Amino acid sequence: MPLFHLAINVTDLNEARAFYGGVLGCTEGRCSETWVDYDFFGHQLTLHLGEPLPARNTGKVDGKNVPIPHFGVVMNMDDWQVMADRLTQAGVEFALAPCRRFEGKAGDQRTLFIYDPFSNPIEIKGVTDLDDVFAS
Repeated sequence: MPLFHLAINVTDLNEARAFYGGVLGCTEGRCSETWVDYDFFGHQLTLHLGEPLPARNTGKVDGKNVPIPHFGVVMNMDDWQVMADRLTQAGVEFALAPCRRFEGKAGDQRTLFIYDPFSNPIEIKGVTDLDDVFAS
C-alpha cells in the first residue's frame, strides 16, 4: 500500500519533537534546521517551521462539530485504546473526548480529537476491522 505524505506548519521544532516523538510516540526521521520528518503510524508527516493553518469546528459528524481541516490515523481497536490511555495519562486535553460513533452502523468506530501544541487538530480513530473503513 502506498504511503501518505502530509506537510504541516509548526512554530517550534523542539516542542514539536516533544509532542510527536514523546507524547504520540512517533519515530523521527530526517530533519534540517527548518523541518523534521516523522513516521506517523506508517505514513510520512513533515513538520515545517511556519504559521499553522487555522481550524474551525465546521465539520458535522454524527451530531458533533469537529475541526476542519484535520488529519489523523485509523488504528485497530486495541491500538486505539492504548493510544487513548497514553494521551489520558500524559494529560493531553481532548478537543473531543474518546467516544464511539456510528454505533451498529457502517463505519462503527471509536474516535478522539486532540490539538498539537500549535493548534493543528488530530483525529485518532479505532475500528474493529480495518477492511471496514470504507464500508457504506
